[in-house]
This record gives sequence, structure tokens and C-alpha cells, in this order.
Amino acid sequence: MSESASSATGWVAQLEAILPLFGHRNWIVVADAAYPSQSRAGIETIVAGADQVDVLRKVLNAIKTSKHIRANVYVDDELRFVPERDAPGVENYREELDVLLADFTPNRLPHEKIIARLDQSAQLFRVLIVKTDMTIPYTSVFFELDCGYWNAEAEQRLRETILQADAE
Repeated sequence: MSESASSATGWVAQLEAILPLFGHRNWIVVADAAYPSQSRAGIETIVAGADQVDVLRKVLNAIKTSKHIRANVYVDDELRFVPERDAPGVENYREELDVLLADFTPNRLPHEKIIARLDQSAQLFRVLIVKTDMTIPYTSVFFELDCGYWNAEAEQRLRETILQADAE
């Protein structure tokens, strides 16, 4: 496991350096300030020292402009239920998140289920966690990367073609 502190621009350079290496099955997490440092090898944590919405915007832009990847987005289902009285600013964050993720259909799962998926993937594939200065619970956003130039439908057609060829 690698951990590093980053300046406000240093984390962007780290993201830009790692993104060409990442592909199908890698993960990027934009995490709140309390997100734990994970001990599994292959999980790198960097500290952005920046606003979560700004970090999300930059990560989303980096993914969108990369031809080789796209992302399946996961958000904690608990975020829908966090009340403003217990977490001032959460309503505004939910609104900003909806705007930022307008081009995606986020998968909403309980936090522990997302962490289990991430942990399972981290057994074989690298994960980058970018910690922000967000202090509202259940605000982390998880990007499970996928191939940008091949999709599930194309894969299914390929598998059917192979099965037909093997049956002949």
C-alpha cells in the first residue's frame, strides 16, 4: 500500500500519471476526510487537500476525456437519509452531486456492500483513493472503471459467436 500527501495540484498530476495505467476493473475513489487508510497492497491513498466537489469535477473530467475507460459510479445509499441537522451542508452536497453525475446512472448501495466490492477487486487490481477535506458522512464516490471502447453488449455478442463457432 502506498500513501502520500499531495498539494492541491500535486494530486492532479498523480491522477494524470496513473490514469493511463488504469483500465477495466481498476477503481478510483473520491473520499471524504474520514475515509480510512486501507491496508491491502495495491490500494494507493493520496490526500488532495481540496474541496470534494472540485476533486469530483476533475476526476470526472479526467475519466470522460480518457478514450480507453469509462466508469460505473457507486454512491452510498445512506447518503439519501443523512439529515441536514446532523450534517450541515448535506442537502447542498446532494444537489451538487446530482448535477455532477447527471451523465451517469449512479448505483446506490449500502456503504459496506460497495467496500466489499472494492476490497474484492483490490485483490487483483489497483485502486486509487483521493481523500478530500469533506466532513459529511457517506459522501464518498466510487468509480469502477470499465473499458471505454467495448461494452457489455459487444462482449455478449462476441461470446455468442464463440459458442456458435465451437458448436459447429
